[in-house]
Amino acid sequence: MGSKMTKTRRSSTSDSTYTNCDLIKTLSIAPRRWEQTWQVRTDHHPSVIHFDRPFNTLPVSVTGDACALNCAHCGGRYLRHMHPVWEAQGDGATSCLISGGCDAKGRVPVMSHLKRIAALGEGRRLNWHVGLIDEEEMRTIAPHVDVISLDMVGDATTVQEVYGLDLTLDDYVRTFDMMRRHAPVVPHITIGLRCGQLNGERAVLEALQERNVERLIFIILIPTEGTAYAHCSPPSLQEVSELFLDARTRLPDTDLYLGCMRPHGIYRQRVDELAIHAGLNGIVNPTRAAEDIAADKNLQILWGDECCALD
Repeated sequence: MGSKMTKTRRSSTSDSTYTNCDLIKTLSIAPRRWEQTWQVRTDHHPSVIHFDRPFNTLPVSVTGDACALNCAHCGGRYLRHMHPVWEAQGDGATSCLISGGCDAKGRVPVMSHLKRIAALGEGRRLNWHVGLIDEEEMRTIAPHVDVISLDMVGDATTVQEVYGLDLTLDDYVRTFDMMRRHAPVVPHITIGLRCGQLNGERAVLEALQERNVERLIFIILIPTEGTAYAHCSPPSLQEVSELFLDARTRLPDTDLYLGCMRPHGIYRQRVDELAIHAGLNGIVNPTRAAEDIAADKNLQILWGDECCALD
């Protein structure tokens, strides 16, 4: 199990400071909306925020750097930073992320390496990112699953452009519901997946609103060199903030996290700040600015060292 460290920082700054926040003043969102959303967080969650640096989660790919889809936002680039399952040892890791490239139907072919994965999972927790596998496969891997991470897309045009697949939100929702019958599932939404433009993110929120989701993880498009979306810009801070605020009010009891996949630099710093102001419950690899805002809002910081889906 990963360790947790508690860090409490206090400040005399009150929560009703949105009109004095320079970053928020750059956005076309009324201060009152920020205050109301923060009240939702206060009413439904303790004064705690989770900050994770997942150095104890080993990222494992069952396909090496191969992927049949060559997705517009990834192009297999991120698989290069994972450990091929046939080489992974897991030394020192308390958990593993089991992922990899997809086949032509959007499924990660985990079945061909199940014995090796089961061996890696001995004494460790496993977070599985398996794409749109069917129920028979889900039943087979379920004894080895601690949590499933499922990317959900709410716009069919986006799915076609990014993945080259003919799928709708209904397909993702059916997969989500099926998986939940066998294991805990944490949905993920990539903000601005379609070349930095929002298309269908709120449709996913609406679908999840009906399902009493315990946790939802947001990630944000990173325009990546060598991919079809290398020329794109990440979504605007205005759009990201509005989606965070919508999510907090639509899903008042859900733990909302900002995951590790998001742009770096000043954009990352500002997104982290806005995520806390909007009432999110956790951030992976937070910036120092995030720590400072947490202190200003009198939040108790809980540090974790594994993937946020395993918190």
